[in-house]
Amino acid sequence: MTETTIAGALVAFDAAIATTTEVEGVWAALQALADVVVGAKLFTVMKLDWANERSGRTYTSHPDAYPVSGTKPINRTHWFDKIYIERQPFVANTIKDIADVFPDHEVIWSLGCGSVLNWPVFVADKLVGTVNMLHEEHFYTPKRVAAANQLSLAAKLAFLAVEHIERR
Repeated sequence: MTETTIAGALVAFDAAIATTTEVEGVWAALQALADVVVGAKLFTVMKLDWANERSGRTYTSHPDAYPVSGTKPINRTHWFDKIYIERQPFVANTIKDIADVFPDHEVIWSLGCGSVLNWPVFVADKLVGTVNMLHEEHFYTPKRVAAANQLSLAAKLAFLAVEHIERR
């Protein structure tokens, strides 16, 4: 990954955020940036609804396996502690480690994914959601997780852009 490639992806993300009026377009732009910066076979975005203690998928790269619908209770496990309390990304690099946290691990495995990087997105001191990237086992090395830091600002901007679009 060269700086030029990442710079070009950031320019494309910026252009998409500046012109899109559709929620799907915002998330697709973030996915395209994530693909360049860190890589993902499966890419989803979850939004949190703290008032109702629920989370819901707002975007997915694989709508057949992971549709955008419904909500689920916020699960207060070691995953939650890592994301919410420690404000750190959650990384699991084997399907066994994924199975310890996610009950849908068989679907994840069927898509050729055995590692996950869940990136927490905080805005105004509030966890608003996570950006979730999945790939083959052992994909999310410390180097790739460090590279994902480049997505932090873009993820915040994407959440704010979506909020703006939804209020219109």
